[in-house]
Amino acid sequence: MQPYPCKGLYNWSVSNNETLLQQEIRLAIGKIPTLRLFRNQVGQLPDPRTGRYVQFGLAKGSSDLIGFKKIKITQDMIGQEIAQFVSIEIKTEKGRLTPQQKNWLDFISKSGGITGVARSIKDVFNILSLKQN
Repeated sequence: MQPYPCKGLYNWSVSNNETLLQQEIRLAIGKIPTLRLFRNQVGQLPDPRTGRYVQFGLAKGSSDLIGFKKIKITQDMIGQEIAQFVSIEIKTEKGRLTPQQKNWLDFISKSGGITGVARSIKDVFNILSLKQN
């Protein structure tokens, strides 16, 4: 496992602002070639033309960062790379999971995906089993 050059580039302290923390995490992991995570905003807004609410994002409770991590599999498929689903929920030090977020993470984990709650950039590297230098 090769280390990724992040130390010294980012503030490793825990942020009290989830949006800022998410931006720092996305910058820290953005150049890892085997990883693609996307921001997943979930909610609803009124359509200005009709007034009806339009939902966006994957599902209520789905994580802030959604994507995949490329991994190699063994035996008859040696050398072939596949994408493993990744779902990371960003929380501040005091932030708590909603029941829907916990259910989402449990479902993805039981289905073979990589999941976790990140309160720092270091947490993301630990969730993804990536080495940082």
